Amino acid sequence: MFEVLMYDGGVYKVNELYELVEDVGGFVIQKTQIQVQILVTMAIPEEERPAIEAKTRELGGKIVEVPLAGTEVAVVAPTLGRHHMPHPTCDIAEQLRRLGAITVVMGLARGKGRRTAQINADEEAIIDEYDAAVFVLGNFKDCILEHKVKLFEDIQTPVVGVCGPQLDTLPNCEAVVCGVGRKVERMRREEEIARLNDVSEAMEKVIKDKRKVLEEDPLFVHPAEVKDRIAELEEVQRSLRPAPIVLHLDGLRVKIPYSEWKDQIAAVEVYGRRLGDIARISDSRLGGSTLIRIKTRSEVEDHEKRARKA
Repeated sequence: MFEVLMYDGGVYKVNELYELVEDVGGFVIQKTQIQVQILVTMAIPEEERPAIEAKTRELGGKIVEVPLAGTEVAVVAPTLGRHHMPHPTCDIAEQLRRLGAITVVMGLARGKGRRTAQINADEEAIIDEYDAAVFVLGNFKDCILEHKVKLFEDIQTPVVGVCGPQLDTLPNCEAVVCGVGRKVERMRREEEIARLNDVSEAMEKVIKDKRKVLEEDPLFVHPAEVKDRIAELEEVQRSLRPAPIVLHLDGLRVKIPYSEWKDQIAAVEVYGRRLGDIARISDSRLGGSTLIRIKTRSEVEDHEKRARKA
């Protein structure tokens, strides 16, 4: 199983770290350089962590835990207007980013008013593309329990509910974090920061549980391995969009048009196989992006057995 870590240190001799990561069978996911300092997010086999930590100390850097790295999370509010707390919504998104997640803030089209709060099929399909979702639900207990729980009753991806009133559970939620109510300013106080930490801990548990499920029938290849191959495509290299390739737990999102590049993406070779044979490639609902879901080992083996019999 791969573990995702971040190196925080100087650029001096950082190539030695890259070489070690490659030697132990790992992958560099992302590099962010600021003058002579650099942040390197990498995926490595769990048993090789001591070697990476030793090299980090040798280079004068440090290892930063990023438990949500390699995930994309949607933070959803009924609307992004003042009525539905844009400040806590953005603070939650920023908290998850600090732990390595790529986050997207999303407001529903018809969320204003307790009786008109709705979610349509397109919005549900968009949210289901993410590894997990946080729903920021508001202050009023009866409004949440009678109306807003319907917003995520058909969502397939794991959901963390965030609300103001104290609630033990919510239907169709993997976790509930209370005490985050309506605010007209950023969450800066000690008790507010504690609530943000509660949200990130709940999301860490959700992602950890999802990883355990994937371990029961592992993916044929790790998404980081596919990312290295996809990054060689000309259109990806020319892309000016931030993070043109985003890792998911079970695949990745490539921010190039599906209709124009689906054949080239499917033809990418990964360990002697076409990507189209070991992954499901589809058009993303976000527009201008391609979604890649990697098949499990058992799915690939079963497909190859049936192909040989045919």
